[in-house]
Amino acid sequence: MTRNAQRALLVLLPLAALSAAAWFFLRPGPHGHAGALAEQLYACGMHPAVIQNKPGNCPICGMKLTPIRKQPGAATALASATPFGSSRERKIKYYKSTLLLGEMSPTPRKDSLGMDMVPVYEEKAQGASTITIDPVTVQNMGIRVGVVTTGPLRRTIRTVGVIDFDETALADVTTKFKGWIEKLYVDATGRQVHSNEPLFEIYSPDLVSAQTEYLLALNQAAGAPGAESLKVTAQTKLKFFDISDEQIAELEKTRQAKKTLRVTAPRDGIVVEKMVVEGQMVDAGMKLYRLADLAIVWVQSPVYEQDLEFVRLGQEAVVSLSYLQDRKFRGRVTYVYPTVDEKTRTARVRMEFHNPGYFLKPGMFATVELQAELEPSALLVPDAAVLRSGQKNTAFVALDGGRFEPRTVVLGPRSENNMYQVLSGLQQGERVVTSGQFMLDSESQLREAIQKMLQPASSATTGTASAGEQNASHRATAFSGESNAVAYICPMPEHLTIKYERPGRCPICSMTLVPVSPETLARLQPGGHVEHYTCPMPEHSEVKLAKAGKCPKCGMTLIPVMQPPPVPQAESNSIAIPSPLYTCPMVQHAEVVSGKPGTCPKCGMKLVETSAVKHGKIAEDNWGKRQAVKSSAHQY
Repeated sequence: MTRNAQRALLVLLPLAALSAAAWFFLRPGPHGHAGALAEQLYACGMHPAVIQNKPGNCPICGMKLTPIRKQPGAATALASATPFGSSRERKIKYYKSTLLLGEMSPTPRKDSLGMDMVPVYEEKAQGASTITIDPVTVQNMGIRVGVVTTGPLRRTIRTVGVIDFDETALADVTTKFKGWIEKLYVDATGRQVHSNEPLFEIYSPDLVSAQTEYLLALNQAAGAPGAESLKVTAQTKLKFFDISDEQIAELEKTRQAKKTLRVTAPRDGIVVEKMVVEGQMVDAGMKLYRLADLAIVWVQSPVYEQDLEFVRLGQEAVVSLSYLQDRKFRGRVTYVYPTVDEKTRTARVRMEFHNPGYFLKPGMFATVELQAELEPSALLVPDAAVLRSGQKNTAFVALDGGRFEPRTVVLGPRSENNMYQVLSGLQQGERVVTSGQFMLDSESQLREAIQKMLQPASSATTGTASAGEQNASHRATAFSGESNAVAYICPMPEHLTIKYERPGRCPICSMTLVPVSPETLARLQPGGHVEHYTCPMPEHSEVKLAKAGKCPKCGMTLIPVMQPPPVPQAESNSIAIPSPLYTCPMVQHAEVVSGKPGTCPKCGMKLVETSAVKHGKIAEDNWGKRQAVKSSAHQY
């Protein structure tokens, strides 16, 4: 090779290497996409949805846009969604309908329109909404977490009450004739009297005339025609004037008409009203005394309509008085009035209390406490962990590695200690943010806005579907055989008039609610009646009367007891239980029963065989009751 050729080769080799390097780095591919991700973005601090790729002012409020810090692992997360990073097997979280927003299923099937449901993977459902924050920032933000626990769903209702007379123990003293008061034996209000104790003596010409007629009938010969009939007529007239049998017997003995009649008390009680004085003329039917028996008093309390769910007949009530701080009085709820005050939006609740010593005086104000327990075991979340936006409730779940995931939760009634029942969206043992979640919410909205800007088509579709699926997740049916269920009802025939929007237990009889379709609900005919009336006091539960009234042992008002369904256990046993039968491993989800394996629609846990859990018998009974209701529905 000549010297000129060697020189040319030394010049061409570096040029070829530079060309190859330039082609490698400047060619379009993944590096260009990463460069787009690394582009600096600017957002408004007041309106996180406003994002631009250059500095400027917010078009809404005019504030200067601030640069957005890079999200840790954003490029990695996006790269993992590409075919190059999808080497690992993705896990399916649930299946959703492509046309009906919110229709979900834990297993593959067709939706209500007959279309195949598509799978939703965990990284697709959670990856875009998860927020990653370094530990130092978490500490600076003052984030505190609490734990989702299980416990009794209890509530203490505190209200005020007014002590009142027992209306069934009031008695008015009147006369059925015109007369003049000759002598008063009870001459002061507030005096205590007993039954048949004399109240006053009254003179009446009509009364003297009736006595004279009776004496004439007695003096006639026994064998005279019409003598017995005349005697019975005169005696009946005296009884119509409320003359007692003892006074009539004394009249027969003395054979002399008396000027005045002694009127006695019709019952034991306290004189609460006295409208008569000695020498006064009274007309027939005029109220002279009002007597009240204070052995049992009523307490009338207003309860807000949203708290009426926690009030039950026979429920224990505790009353305290301002002038007796060292003692409390225990009574029972005997009646809930069927109307609500239009101005205060409260319903009156009546309680009855035994009143030894007459400490409870009518007209007093009292502090009332009602202890209620809706469920012995429920999923509870702290009130501070829930962000309420009007349309939905959001809680942030703290994951490992400084990650936080927003969840849409469905809440039930409020419990004690500022806890709320969780119907869906959270699981037992999960850690939720109780302080600083407003900053996480702003970060979540900013993250969502960035995703929509980077991927406008896919993010909009995913975001809309995700929100709708989370809002409708609590309506997912627990039984694959009732996919078209729109309501839940109690199996008891007398409770069919009430339908519920979510599964659970009947608040009247505690039986497990069963799902029904619109066609089945239209065929069911409600019925049933009251079986008997019993005393609200537990120690008098053996009292069972056919009609409403008073307890013969303690005098409290009886409460109704509905007739139970006809031997539901026998119906459950008559239906063959398939083997194996699957249920949720959580005891509070024992109503979730299926004949094939799958996942629990309430908590997402894998279904297990009923023989492997302690509440397996309860789950099998629930399955048998559901099958019995289906068969009875076909009969209707």
